Amino acid sequence: MDVVSDAISAVRLGQPSFTRVGADGTWCVRREPYVGAGVAVVLKGGCWLLPDGDEPRSLGVGDVVLLPHGAGHVLADSPVAPAAARKKAVPFERWLGGARPAHGETELLCGRYRLDCSRLHPLIAELPGVVHLPNRVGEHLELRAVLDLLAGELDERRPGSCVALPSLLDLLLVYVIRSWLAGTTGGAWPRVLGDPVTAAALRALHTNPAEPWTTERLAKAARVSRPTLARRFTALVGRPPMAYLTWWRLTLAATLLRDTPDTLAAIAGRVGYGSPYAFSHAFEREFGITPGRFRARIAERSRG
Repeated sequence: MDVVSDAISAVRLGQPSFTRVGADGTWCVRREPYVGAGVAVVLKGGCWLLPDGDEPRSLGVGDVVLLPHGAGHVLADSPVAPAAARKKAVPFERWLGGARPAHGETELLCGRYRLDCSRLHPLIAELPGVVHLPNRVGEHLELRAVLDLLAGELDERRPGSCVALPSLLDLLLVYVIRSWLAGTTGGAWPRVLGDPVTAAALRALHTNPAEPWTTERLAKAARVSRPTLARRFTALVGRPPMAYLTWWRLTLAATLLRDTPDTLAAIAGRVGYGSPYAFSHAFEREFGITPGRFRARIAERSRG
């Protein structure tokens, strides 16, 4: 696994939901803040995005917008002042429940990713409130390929669409984050992944988190001296290599507790702990709850 894949896998819950909607004339809809990430793709025409606490954005055909932290926002046919938008906007769910045309002057693909935001990887936490990727010739080619496939699946519900569409939406999320990493001029994690030493160390840790890593062994994997690795990793990531490894092992363990029926002993072994006792002690120290209670709480939430 790599850092981006692991960061997404650790927080993603179930399959994304999505809908294609058409709009004609004058329209204005609002989606309230929610736990998760939202995505919108303009398939035809254009519209305006007015995110809470952020600048309005004009969206054209092929534009992709990700709201990775579930910010409330308004979508409208034209720019509207925030105060006026809140008054006139129709709630998004009610708008969808009305007699919406399948096609219109503007057509949007709107989706949501369910995320467990209690243990966000710092790469995900660092994403801005709005990631806007305009449709520009020659840019984000992989993303464009996914959008073409999505449009084809939406236009023709072919055999296997129920599997293909959620999978393509998952790919869409990966490529949006990848495009942001490649194109942003700020943020720590583009620098982290752009540094060959730190990137090599992270790749080793994420590929084999259960290995008995030491800073010295990790430095050999990154082909630098121990002091060099410790200095560069700590400066860029914000914590020493072994502290990051401990945090990632326990974050991975929380994902396994949530998503699998594996025993504590099995999970302890998978994330590099020699015994369930050592694992439980480390988990409680990190998250303030025992693994057993953590799993029981997840089960209660899913039943509710």
